[in-house]
Amino acid sequence: MTKQKSARRIVIASFLAASATLLGLPLQAQAADPVLLNASYDVTRELFKDINPAFVDYWKKTTGETVSVNQSHGGSSKQARSVADGMEAAVVTMNQANDIDILVDRGVVTADWAKKFPNGASPFYSTVVYLVRKGNPKQLKNWDDLAKPGVQVIIPNPKTSGNGRYTFLAAWGSVLKKGGSEAQARELVGKIIKNVPILDAGGRGATTTFTQREIGDVLITFENEVNLVRTEFGDKFDVVYPTTSILAESPVAVVDKVVDRRNLRKQATGYLNYLYTEEAQEIIAKHSLRPRSEKAFKKYNANFRQVALFSVDEVFGGWKAAQKKFFDDGGEFDKIYQK
Repeated sequence: MTKQKSARRIVIASFLAASATLLGLPLQAQAADPVLLNASYDVTRELFKDINPAFVDYWKKTTGETVSVNQSHGGSSKQARSVADGMEAAVVTMNQANDIDILVDRGVVTADWAKKFPNGASPFYSTVVYLVRKGNPKQLKNWDDLAKPGVQVIIPNPKTSGNGRYTFLAAWGSVLKKGGSEAQARELVGKIIKNVPILDAGGRGATTTFTQREIGDVLITFENEVNLVRTEFGDKFDVVYPTTSILAESPVAVVDKVVDRRNLRKQATGYLNYLYTEEAQEIIAKHSLRPRSEKAFKKYNANFRQVALFSVDEVFGGWKAAQKKFFDDGGEFDKIYQK
């Protein structure tokens, strides 16, 4: 190579580097700080606004690395489909195992995801309760009351929302737990669905319908959501706990296909492990989500009332069986709704 050609290449390289700097473009030699995307369900927005900066500080102190975390929120099943279709989420934090199993079927999460973190990869849980207008004018106290004529019930769509599915199963299971039959459960849920004027796609949309659009007599949603509403809107609403309700676990998983391609496995795994630390468990409890830590639960036990909870595994044989029976096309929900 002649000296003239060598000098010309040096000049060109210097020009390109200077241009990249002026245009704000990263140089190939400069490694960007890792960025995680957490695809989560609708009513965890406020939780992760507090969790994420705490994790960023924790990660910097423990590893010396600067990391940032972005969020995506929506109906749980809608989020799962988005990740399956290519959303570049490094982790998913859902409100039911079935939505992560969808990602297993699509080959983006490994089948053993529930064994990779404690408590079946569920760092916190909740249940569904009732939010009613102040004074509870319709005197709605239990699942049977929601089936009465003239009562408007607000729930999100069980086809797109984990919140909606938990509500459907909580009502159905309440009959079975009392010794009732499948036919009696179907009748009760059918009457409740008949009282639903609007099916929003996700839990937060249903909350807006009830609180801001002032439609409905009762909103069925997660315990943390009703406490958030009462904090925001003051004394306009009351919370009612039914006699029995459902255990709503919030499973998490690393999106293997994304983290391996983008070299983010260490950070993504660290993020989900952080959710089990005492620091994070306290943040979770502050947001009225039930922590796994006994210490955090006791400290914030005023946020959590005692209620008899049953699990999807216990009553319905697990999420896969429940999905097939109730929420797949042509399942119990479709049959009831089409009537």
